Amino acid sequence: MFVIGTAGHVDHGKSTLVEALTGIDPDRLREEKARGMTIELGFAWMTLPGGREVSIVDVPGHERFIKTMLMGAGGVDLALLIVAADEGVMPQTREHLAILDLLGIKRGVVALTKSDLVEPDWLDLVTVEIEETLIGTTLEGSPVIPVCAVTGDGLDDLLRAIDSALDEMPDKRDLGRPRLPVDRSFTISGFGTVVTGTLVDGTLRVGQEVELLPEGVRCRIRGLQTHQTPEEVALPGTRVAVNLSGVAHDEVGRGDVLTTPEWLSAADAIDVSLRLIPDAPRSIRHNATVTFHIGASETPARIRLLAVDEMAPGDTSWAQIKLQDPMPVVKDDLFVIRDSNYTLGGGVVVEPHAKRHRRKHQPTLDRLETLRQGSDLDVLHSALASVEPASAGELARAANLGEAAIDDQLSALVEDGLAVVLGAGPARVFYSANGWAKVAATATAAIGEYHRSYALRRGMPREELRSRLKMRAAVFNLVFERLAAESVIEDDGSAVRIPGHSPELDDAQKKTVEEYLKRLAENPYSPPTDRPIDPELVAALAEQGEVVRASEDVVFLKSAYDEMVDGVRKRASESGQITITDVREMFGTSRKYTLALLEHLDRQQVTRRVGDERVLR
Repeated sequence: MFVIGTAGHVDHGKSTLVEALTGIDPDRLREEKARGMTIELGFAWMTLPGGREVSIVDVPGHERFIKTMLMGAGGVDLALLIVAADEGVMPQTREHLAILDLLGIKRGVVALTKSDLVEPDWLDLVTVEIEETLIGTTLEGSPVIPVCAVTGDGLDDLLRAIDSALDEMPDKRDLGRPRLPVDRSFTISGFGTVVTGTLVDGTLRVGQEVELLPEGVRCRIRGLQTHQTPEEVALPGTRVAVNLSGVAHDEVGRGDVLTTPEWLSAADAIDVSLRLIPDAPRSIRHNATVTFHIGASETPARIRLLAVDEMAPGDTSWAQIKLQDPMPVVKDDLFVIRDSNYTLGGGVVVEPHAKRHRRKHQPTLDRLETLRQGSDLDVLHSALASVEPASAGELARAANLGEAAIDDQLSALVEDGLAVVLGAGPARVFYSANGWAKVAATATAAIGEYHRSYALRRGMPREELRSRLKMRAAVFNLVFERLAAESVIEDDGSAVRIPGHSPELDDAQKKTVEEYLKRLAENPYSPPTDRPIDPELVAALAEQGEVVRASEDVVFLKSAYDEMVDGVRKRASESGQITITDVREMFGTSRKYTLALLEHLDRQQVTRRVGDERVLR
């Protein structure tokens, strides 16, 4: 199914023509009917001569309602540009045409309305004017069909022209990531919240869990309708009404996006290819403020020009747009920028969730060019650098490609040495070759720094390395296995080290350790605490299995500790419990050492305290 969107100057007969074609009055509001002027989006549908059913979005033509027109233009497949024969091309004709051009609407038909009010010669002149106005836009060469909505003259020709234009439209893509920009939200007694919009990039099903962005509200689809007909499944490109359960009407607003959970999030900075229209009333300087329009939403925004200091009307350049209100956007989405009164330009999203860049930095500009114009393989490689480590699904979303379509490209990247894959199956993750080299270098540097700071320890605890690398556990485990397999690191179970690292004591430290162990052995169950040695030496002895540190100041010889633990286990097993007094009497030691031992065993989950007693876990 395709969506047709009207465009044109106020009072050129858009709504009248839609009603003549469909039998449906798109003006729903009492105020619209009283004033004879569309101020809100209207909706209708019809079946074309070839049997194809289409939706129609009727937009306001008055300059004060350009923002509403923009909300209705998203998701349109074919533009029905309407020009009144008695007035010809007018200011909003040109502005609407510029918006259609910015939004990349490549198919169109021009309805030359009110043809009964002018002479044939005048009709020919207006037709030539329209054709000249279309030159250089995406609608250049579109047919111009004279019609009269009152008498019906030309309507059949118009319908055939629309049918013919849609014959050239490609099939709707289904990336499995449905998005429905909400252009209306209301409530129906007995049903609850209903939202409407044009579905893109995927399907929706009755009973499916969905998410409303940017707030992240979860809800469920109770029902679907297209052209007032209930459906079980809504297909890409369909105008659809969605009845939602689990969300109140006042929790949904125009501009929200309905999608499936956990793949899309709102961004507050996006990299774009920006173009100013030739008729823009002014240039754009770096850090200019504008209103940003995408889908059915808008927000104030600031433009950071990345390649130039100023853009003149007609210029194209790279920019980063900082959004006041974060929005859920996807690579290749089209947008428009305006000031308070005029359309200035628009463009295409190249990278959502963009990082801040240095201005006039050529590698950054080259990368953006690759993301915009490169092959799928180039785009995938460039996207990988921005989202790594990434699953195949995350990469597909970043590159705006179907997940099933990128397997060959991912294999090619790995085979060519441009990417590294960790793991297998659904859990696998990818790094760019440069990204993986940075991971290895960062891990090596972190462990080397640890060796320098703690020269007497065998290595860095594994969990500390994960913390230094700032990775979630699932990814870190894959990274750790690969680093070990490549001999970047050595893993001895309890510690991670640089290959070949071995802690060594100097002569003075060896003497200190020898004397310390001797003192511990003299009274193994009540070791001295009055002459502590360097904590690093104690840590080294603990790593080597010579001692066990039970508390901050109580250190046992490992042999004594093992003997005490065996005694505790045996007594607690026989009696079902053990007390501080029991341990003190068993080993002829004081409460200080007994308490340190038992609290240590609690932490080690050997025992568990119950009141004043301990039981084995």
